[in-house]
Amino acid sequence: MRGKEGARVKIVVVADTHMPRMARKLPEPLVRELAAADAILHAGDWTDLKLFKELSDFAPVYGVAGNNDGPEVVKRLGYRKIVRFENVAIGLVHGHGAASRKDTEQNAIRAFEGEAVQAIVYGHSHIPVAKVLNGILIFNPGSPTDKRRQPAYSFGVMELEGGSLRARHLFFDREPSGTKNRTKST
Repeated sequence: MRGKEGARVKIVVVADTHMPRMARKLPEPLVRELAAADAILHAGDWTDLKLFKELSDFAPVYGVAGNNDGPEVVKRLGYRKIVRFENVAIGLVHGHGAASRKDTEQNAIRAFEGEAVQAIVYGHSHIPVAKVLNGILIFNPGSPTDKRRQPAYSFGVMELEGGSLRARHLFFDREPSGTKNRTKST
């Protein structure tokens, strides 16, 4: 995707949505961010391509399949890709295939060894991660629908402006009386 030179590009990052099993609809905090997105990255475990169409109504979608995705999702999306925004290359992979979930991050990093990427986005563990290793942003958005043992649901927002990439997590709790939002930037 190419934005106007120097213009800010907002990328919403999700993974492990497991829809419709874990949620029948996208959570409201995520929908609010999607409404202002220039692009969407999904790092696998969709479980149904209907979500691809739903997300495409907001912005262009770039995604990969995960270990819970069937042959239709795998055939359409594949397991690994590099997405380019202006001059920034982002590696996108689910990260499964490691011996344990503790190895998911290293598995995702290995998927792009020797590639000129500025960021690697992965999922699978449902654990939000944002750190820089050897000059590469390593980012897992967590899950907006299946927090597992995490204290809150989460997804990510990346902003690209003037060749600089920033990333942050948005954390929220589902509550009958409303939604609490928290953010953390990297």
